[in-house]
Amino acid sequence: MRFRHPDGSVVHLAYCTNVHPAETLDGVLAQLRDHCEPVRRRMGRDRLGIGLWLARDAARVLHTDPAALRGLRAALDKRGLEVVTLNGFPYEGFGAERVKYRVYRPDWADPERLDHTTALARVLAGLLPDDITEGTVSTLPLGWRTGWDATRADAAHTALLTLADRLDALADLTGRSIRVGLEPEPGCIVETTADALPPLTAVGHDRIGLCLDTCHLATSFEDPHTALDALTAARVPVVKSQLSAALHAEHPRLPAVRAALSAFDEPRFLHQTRTVDAEGRHGTDDLAEALGGDVLPDATPWRAHFHVPLHAAPAAPLTSTLPVLKSTLTRLVGGPHPLTRHLEVETYTWQALPPALRPRGRAQLADGIAAELSLARDLLTDLGLKELP
Repeated sequence: MRFRHPDGSVVHLAYCTNVHPAETLDGVLAQLRDHCEPVRRRMGRDRLGIGLWLARDAARVLHTDPAALRGLRAALDKRGLEVVTLNGFPYEGFGAERVKYRVYRPDWADPERLDHTTALARVLAGLLPDDITEGTVSTLPLGWRTGWDATRADAAHTALLTLADRLDALADLTGRSIRVGLEPEPGCIVETTADALPPLTAVGHDRIGLCLDTCHLATSFEDPHTALDALTAARVPVVKSQLSAALHAEHPRLPAVRAALSAFDEPRFLHQTRTVDAEGRHGTDDLAEALGGDVLPDATPWRAHFHVPLHAAPAAPLTSTLPVLKSTLTRLVGGPHPLTRHLEVETYTWQALPPALRPRGRAQLADGIAAELSLARDLLTDLGLKELP
């Protein structure tokens, strides 16, 4: 979906296809038919933006086979879909029964991460609509924190410098500018926007910036205005933003709240949990650890890294961090000029929700995704943006 900002520029809104992941190109083509096109029809639009997730195998085929890339582009056109952004964070296996820590491998100290991201950038340059010259790719925030040392940090820095050079060369060759954004996430080397400033300013290249995920921002109890002020002052670009909401528990000490939270403790994804008190921020790697003992202070609110549907906050006594999303979006696109032009709804946890809240079949999932996009669309138009055909 495209929107005209009051300054005349175009802001793109998409939804991320990692909610129905596929490992192969055939699986991606099936996604377009079975999921993406039905969502577009529910939105009543001739054209819908999707944030495509391409696993390693699918990306390699598209990167090495020009006919396959042309075929995907044709399939997008046929189904009224367009791609200006890719989710390059998960590498493979995102649809596995147990993902957890696997999603952080390979990290940016591993040459395979550089090669994979380069391939994604080149594929995206071939998928951009004819009238669009800028694309974005989100990627993991260097790596998971454990086992990270100076040697790995140096390797990651060198890899990002190499990536910047490759993106420059790609722009010279194709006329398409692809930018890559590190996506801060709890538990990673770059957990917060503040953590992103040193590695990104060290790279010092406008093609390498930040992907701001509003669930991760809220889980870490970051203030959106403080975070964006610091990024702007450091001249670190927000290349894209993922619109998502975290799970919020105002009174985690209460048994009823603990019981409600336990329904979201599931085995597939990692649900880092955080709280902030007078001594600072405290956290656990997963929700089960927070619920299992006295490891996390419970006199202050908890937030868990669980992407809950934007339009459907969980029932009391829980809620979501949708207000953080709204505040962030106001700063991102509500000013005289947008701080980013690529927005992506990214609720990949529909099938990880408590059983009573999960969609039953493709139709209900499409209804839910369309409801999220409708909410995001309304937030944008409320900020003065005009929806385009």
